[in-house]
Order: sequence, then structure tokens, then C-alpha cells
Amino acid sequence: MTDAFNTLRVELGPRSYPIHIGPRLLGRGELLRSHIGGSQVMVVSNETVAPLYLEPLLRGLQGRRVDSVILPDGEQYKTLQTLEMVFDALMRHRHHRGTTLVALGGGVVGDLAGFAAACYQRGVGFIQAPTTLLAQVDSSVGGKTGVNHPLGKNMIGAFHQPRCVIADIRTLDTLDDRQLRAGLAEVIKYGLIDDPDFFDWLEANIDALLARDAAALAYAIRRSCTDKARIVAADEREAGSRALLNLGHTFGHAIETGVGYGSWLHGEAVATGMVLAAMLSSRMDWLAATECGRVERLLQRAGLPTAPPPELSAAHMLELMAVDKKVGEGGMRLVLLRGIGRALVTTEVEPAALDATLSGRPA
Repeated sequence: MTDAFNTLRVELGPRSYPIHIGPRLLGRGELLRSHIGGSQVMVVSNETVAPLYLEPLLRGLQGRRVDSVILPDGEQYKTLQTLEMVFDALMRHRHHRGTTLVALGGGVVGDLAGFAAACYQRGVGFIQAPTTLLAQVDSSVGGKTGVNHPLGKNMIGAFHQPRCVIADIRTLDTLDDRQLRAGLAEVIKYGLIDDPDFFDWLEANIDALLARDAAALAYAIRRSCTDKARIVAADEREAGSRALLNLGHTFGHAIETGVGYGSWLHGEAVATGMVLAAMLSSRMDWLAATECGRVERLLQRAGLPTAPPPELSAAHMLELMAVDKKVGEGGMRLVLLRGIGRALVTTEVEPAALDATLSGRPA
């Protein structure tokens, strides 16, 4: 009997694409073939994921000329130097403009492969096959691609939408607990942005998610992708409301950059960033203290850090936040909260309140 799966769509006119969510999808060739225009395919994966899932993916790509490039695993390898490995493989195997890249892995692989697809011969097609919870609910959807720079995370990149997303939830069976918890940070983010009912559901079901209950995970992934697809469809290139998806990220990116890429997982840094955003919102009398407490408790229950690393001073955090890509001519833009499910983008941040929040001083 064929495993059932759900399909959502990211509605972007001629760049619209499906998100398929379900078990054992990597070998489902019919989900892939309609999104591969030519005979050439380059699979981009890493040394952790490829031994587990490259073979079933290749079975689904029979009939195409498939090459692969296996990258080192880790956020510290999300660099221009690693990107060159993808270009070298494409050139060495003489891939032409009709090729399709398939990103098989987590967020680092997806961002790298997507950026390579955006650049190679001025743009070729690519497919996302995310294998981590964080990638399935966030980074594989929406077309943000790129690499890190030593001075700032994701500062070099492009918008380049995939042709489809294949989220095989069975890949989460081999995901370690730390990576699962990191993915839950991005899931919780959707409830905080504009889906308070989902936040309530997460409070009631966080233990089931941590226990890897298949039904709970499938629901959380589907709900998260639905929320993100709606926001991306309304604002593809982050001119307005899509910036809400950056809740916790300005703080989080500063943490990742400050302690060194890979020391903290992205979701761990975002979790702490969301707590800092909630605390700043409360300090500015925008968010009730009780709701700020709910945010912190849920992230703690998810096993995520809620305080920045002690080696990062408030001054250093501010310095790193000032070079974040979300800073514009009007100054630093932060996503803060007027309530659970009521996020907003603002430059109206009280400097004293921000400094006190980063310093950990009591309100």
C-alpha cells in the first residue's frame, strides 16, 4: 500500500511549487520527474546524510544522468570555499543550463545548493529534499539561499525558488535529539508570529514532539509549512511582512557569529533570540509578563537554551547585530511581540531597554 502524503503549494505565480510531506517520499520518482526539465541531475548532499539517503533518492531518479557531490557536514562549512566544490563538480561533469540540482540534507546543504543553482550559468533549476526538521519546516521553503561570511551569517546569497520540496518525514528517524530540538525552535516561531492557536497546540503537544510521535510531527510540519507558504506568497522578497519570519534571528545570528559557526546550532541561537525578543518586548511594555513567561517556558520544555552564551558581552552582541543583513538605512530592525501570535517589525527600539535585555539586568 502506498504511503499517504500531503501536498501544499507556495503560490508565486509562474514560480509556484508544491511541498510534499509524508513518509518514504525520496524514492517516489513521480514526485521528482515532473520538476526535472533536462536529462542531467546533480545531487548535493553531505557526508552524514548521503550514506543514509542517497541510494533511495537515486532510485527515484532512474532514467536521468545523475552525478553527486558530497560536502563536509556542519555550519562552519557554509562558505564560499565549499560552494566552489559544487561549481567544480558541475563543471567537471559538464552540466549545462538544463541541469537540475537536488539538495539532499539539512539547511546548510539546501542553502548552498540553492545558491549554486541561482549562480550556475546565471540560474538553473533545483529541488529541495530536506532531511532535518529545521529544513523541512523553514529553510527549504521560500527561496532564500546563501552562505556565511566570517563577519555575518547569510550575508552573501540570492532569492531562488525551488521547483518543489520533498519533505520525507522518515528521515527524522535518524536525526539526533539535539537537531530535533533545534528544529522545534523554528516550529515554535510560527506560533509566535501570527498563529496563536498553533502556539497553544505546541504547549499541549511538545512532549509528543520530543518523543517523535509521528502524527504530532507530521501535523507540526504541515502547519509550519502552511504558515510559511502563506507569508512567502504575500511577500516573496521580504519587502514587508516576510520579515516577521526573522523573529529571534537578529539576536540569533549574532550569537552564531560571535561564538563561531557550528558551536551553537541555528535553532538553538534562534530560541535564545526569541526569548530576548520577548523580554525586550515586555521591558518596553508591549508584551505582558505572563506571555513572556509562556515563551520562555515552552522553549525550555523543548530543551533549548534561553540565555545567550556568557562569553558574549552586551556590547559585542550589539556590534554583531549592527552588521546583520536586516539592518537598513533606518537603523536596526527587530521583530518584536505585541502578544503571542502578534509579531511586528520595528525600528522603534529603546536603546536602554535593548542594552538592559542583552546585559541580563532584571526589568
